Parts: sequence; C-alpha cells; structure tokens
Amino acid sequence: MHPPSAINSTAKNRYVFVGPSHPYRGGIAHFIEHLAAGLQARGGESHFVTFTRQYPEFLFPGKTQLSDGQGPPDISTQRTLDTINPITWNRTGQLVGKLQPDVVVFKYWMSFFAPSFAQVAAKAKKAGARVVVVVDNALPHERRPGDLLLARHFLRKADGLITMSRKVKQDVESVVGVDAPVVYIPHPVYDNFGEPMDRGEAREMLRIDRSDKMLLFFGFIRKYKGLDVLLDAMPAVLSQLPDTKLVVAGEFYGDEAAYRDRVKRLDIESVVRFESDYIPDDAVGRYFSACDLVVQPYRNATQSGVAQIAFQFDRPVVVTDVGGLSEIVPDGKVGFVVPPENAAALADAIVRFFRDDRAADMTRAVRIEKEKYSWDRMYETIESFARTPGGGSSSD
Repeated sequence: MHPPSAINSTAKNRYVFVGPSHPYRGGIAHFIEHLAAGLQARGGESHFVTFTRQYPEFLFPGKTQLSDGQGPPDISTQRTLDTINPITWNRTGQLVGKLQPDVVVFKYWMSFFAPSFAQVAAKAKKAGARVVVVVDNALPHERRPGDLLLARHFLRKADGLITMSRKVKQDVESVVGVDAPVVYIPHPVYDNFGEPMDRGEAREMLRIDRSDKMLLFFGFIRKYKGLDVLLDAMPAVLSQLPDTKLVVAGEFYGDEAAYRDRVKRLDIESVVRFESDYIPDDAVGRYFSACDLVVQPYRNATQSGVAQIAFQFDRPVVVTDVGGLSEIVPDGKVGFVVPPENAAALADAIVRFFRDDRAADMTRAVRIEKEKYSWDRMYETIESFARTPGGGSSSD
C-alpha cells in the first residue's frame, strides 16, 4: 500500500476507484481493477480505496471474501471503508478528498452499499471531484424493502452514470429518477485471463475426455442463475447426446446439498462435475478453452461478465432472454437465446448446437462480434466526465 503522496500530481487525470479491489475477489473486483489499469495506461493516475470489511461474515454466503492472488501492479491501494461502521464513511470520504481526484468511480450492484457510498460521494463532491457510478443493478436481483429508497439516496449524487444493459439504463432513468447523464455501454470483453489454450491440452488438465461434448456453467452459484433449470434439462440432452458432460465451476452461494440431491434424483451424477471452489484467475482459461458451449440459464439478469469471458476465449453461449443478455448474444449467430425457466427449450438449444454442428461457424462469429466490446468506450466516457462540466452523453 502506498500513501497518497505517491500519486503523480502531473498526471492528465486522477481517478479514485471506490469498491472491491484487491485483496477482494470476484467479477466486480476484476472489473474495477481492469478499468483502473486501463485508464492509467492511457495517461491517467489511478488509486484504489477499498474495504476493511465488505460484508459482515454472517451476510456473506461464500467461503471467503478475499483472494490469494496479486492485485494490479503500480496502483496504490488503501483499505479504509467498513460498510457497517459510519465513522469510516466520513474518514474514507475525507481521504478521497485529500487525494484530489478529477473523477471518483464507484461500482454499484446492491443497496447494502448505498449508505456508505453516498457518504463518500458527498465528501468527494465537496472536495471538487466528479462522481461517476457504473451501475450493474439499479435494483438487486433479490429485492428487499428499501432497495429503491437506498438506490435513490446514492445514485442521485452521481454526476454521471454508466449502465451495461438497456434495462438498467431504463431503471436508472425512470424508476430511480436521476437527473445526471446516463450512458449505456455494453460490458466489455475481458482480456485479463490469459490467451485461449489448445482445447485438448485444457481438457487434459481438467481430466475431460477429448471426445466428450462439454458444457460449462461458470461463476458463483446463486438461485437467480438457474443452475437447477440446466440440471433439469440434462436428461433430455443426454437422451440424444449421451456423450455430453457438464462442468459446474464456481462456489456455492446457497444450499449446495439441494443441487447435489437434484443431480442424484435425476440420475446424472456420472455426467455432472462440480468444481465448487472459487476459480482463481490463472485457472479460468482452462475451463473456457476446454468447453464447447457456455450455458447461462439465468432467471433474471442485467448484464454478464461470464458471457464476455466466453467471448474472450471464442466460445459460443446459450443464454436466457432476461435483462441485457440477449443484447450481446444475437440468437443463432454467436449462440442461442431461450426463455427463462424452460428446461425443454434449454435442452433443445444445446442439442441443436451439437446436432447441427454449429461450433465452427459460431466460433468464427464470436471472433467478429467481440470486436464491438472493447474497453475504449468505457475509458473515453469516464475521461469525458473529467474534462467537461456536463460529462458524457445520455445517448445509447
């Protein structure tokens, strides 16, 4: 950790990122770290302000909130924000102000963070910084009383907001009712999990037979992600494609026993493998390189980092028609879009992919499609808030 004085005062723009970053783990931390490193590579100066406590342990459904890996080099980090200790909210806001940023960037995904983020944002604005919020969910997947009031409390403090699905943009503008510009930018494709591996080599590492058809469900396992629907689809898939295997790679954020009991009841234990620990960054590539098809049977969603990891590794996807997933998956081109909570439709899409031998043409299409999803527009939009009083644009 470096002190604030280590920041270069001659940098073009100075950015402070408030939210989970190293040593915290997960997709949101990956996003913030990638964004900070990219803006710094473009001539800015990035600094992380992260948590001393992100969630109380009793509210956290996983095994650990922390990563064993390394954070981005050359970006200073200070851990000051305790989400349930208001004394630290003021202290963190004062620290952010002392760093004299041009822009303070928050990542917002659930209302639990609204009170602490709002206090930090207010202090940052008082110090002359502009506040930009990248909004994953204006309202959480699993709603609770007070979510809307808390979202308004924080999001209305922003000078500009970025959403990665049109549905969230609509929620921010129409439901939350912000006055600041709201910019829709599809989730960029990750490039921080290494290069695609040889499929056979990746399968050897995972002990998957080269001749098997491999499906991948990746990421934290929560009810809204619909893994149970995919498990229910597997018998229909196996009736036509008996050499299909499903790898579920991700930590359970819920009742693990219920999923394992379902697998046993459906008599598919021999074809379903659970890799139920958190997948470290340096192992992500082998799962995507080894699979034929990534399946996301979500009940509801906004946007998906998983789909963009699949695109990084040139893998087609099957998604449900919820939130912004279908915005990045043209049906029949780079994958299939099916109705949510419909095991029969999901099974049919998986069977069609293999029966019609769609892997080669969809892989080619993914390589073309993913060129739309560079990080440049995200960088440019945040830079624009530093340069102009209005900042950004409210257009799509």
